[in-house]
Amino acid sequence: MKLGIGIGWRPEIADAVEALPGIDWVEAVAENLCDDHLPASLVRLRERGVTVVPHGVSLGLGGAERPDPDRLAALAARAALLDAPLVTEHIAFVRAGGARTGSAVLEAGHLLPVPRTRAALDVLCENVRIAQDSLPVPLALENIAALFSWPDEELTEGQFLAELVERTGVRLLIDVANLHTNHVNRGEDPVRALDELPVEAIAYVHVAGGVEKDGVWHDTHAHPVTAPVLDILAELRSRVSPPGVLLERDDDFPPAAELAGELDTIRATLDGDGDGDRVRRPASGTPETSAGADPAPDPASEALRDRVAVAQTSLLSALVAGTPAPEGFDRRRLRVQSRALAAKRADVVAKVAPELPEILGRGYRDAFLAYAGARPMSAGYRRDALDFAEHLLLTGHPGDAAARRRLTHWWQDRAAPRPPRRVTRLARAARSVLVGR
Repeated sequence: MKLGIGIGWRPEIADAVEALPGIDWVEAVAENLCDDHLPASLVRLRERGVTVVPHGVSLGLGGAERPDPDRLAALAARAALLDAPLVTEHIAFVRAGGARTGSAVLEAGHLLPVPRTRAALDVLCENVRIAQDSLPVPLALENIAALFSWPDEELTEGQFLAELVERTGVRLLIDVANLHTNHVNRGEDPVRALDELPVEAIAYVHVAGGVEKDGVWHDTHAHPVTAPVLDILAELRSRVSPPGVLLERDDDFPPAAELAGELDTIRATLDGDGDGDRVRRPASGTPETSAGADPAPDPASEALRDRVAVAQTSLLSALVAGTPAPEGFDRRRLRVQSRALAAKRADVVAKVAPELPEILGRGYRDAFLAYAGARPMSAGYRRDALDFAEHLLLTGHPGDAAARRRLTHWWQDRAAPRPPRRVTRLARAARSVLVGR
């Protein structure tokens, strides 16, 4: 299916997206949409014949648990509402813990890499098949960016993706900016990845900007697309003509003219000298022939999932709860990732609950980071905002009486008829100690 040139639809730039010339399709974050009605901007785009693809971020198909049926149903409902030709998600895990590890469930609030091992691939493939069976349209999965590597990996990124496609028939969403990120952060060769992955399985391509700080590339989606990312896009274009290419921008939105300029640059890159017909490796199979090729479920599959769960929980706990880094990881990189996760929590909470930074003023960020350092997220960003406000009230903050009254009223309107009392504070403190053991 030919998609063409598109851009990520975000509410902050909805008007600009509607006005951009030459937009064939848009991608919308699935979790930001209701399952029974669409924003007026997306309705108008669809009426013009613009395709809308829902892009999920919360399934965690690389996690140890099987996909949550409610999350799959919600993604399916959005696909049906949009009459989308496909849905997309990520090769990542986003939460860990729970019954398999006898610990609290931890939420990363971000996409984290799965180890490129046979065990992790087995779990991922089963999860992908479950998702495919639950969705009304084809599924495509995106390679993610990472600040760190897992120790003792057995496959390269290209090999991992190729085997995933061969075993499940899933399509690929290749993010060339993420290939560049992994080149800078993990020393991985993007050309080798393109040589090894099944380019004929590509559903579409992401292009995005980032920035390098202290030798680490941050995939921000808040900066202009850089030349090295466009070079990887050109390298991909020399192998295959991608059905669609989409520009992502999630923050620090520039004027519409700058977005249009970046789209023009992407078009020029795709119109380069590459023949677009050279596929370097044969097709790995199709869903009809390869998805059913795996043997029946292994009796040891639950034990395998348990081992993956322990590894992922240990890593995530180090990132969000301050526990020691697991053996074999680059501790400096994990510290960078930990700070990035906390900063993202602060930014997203400020978006979902803008009253909090308004009430707290310049002290918001420091207060939130202090809170986040000892309290991992366990139930999403909106719950996180309520828990943060409750924590401030329990600890006597903010000191300004007027600000404290405003925060109390905000919390009461959303969480409870009265502020938390001392007994609540003591009970929750005790529970936190027990969970942390």
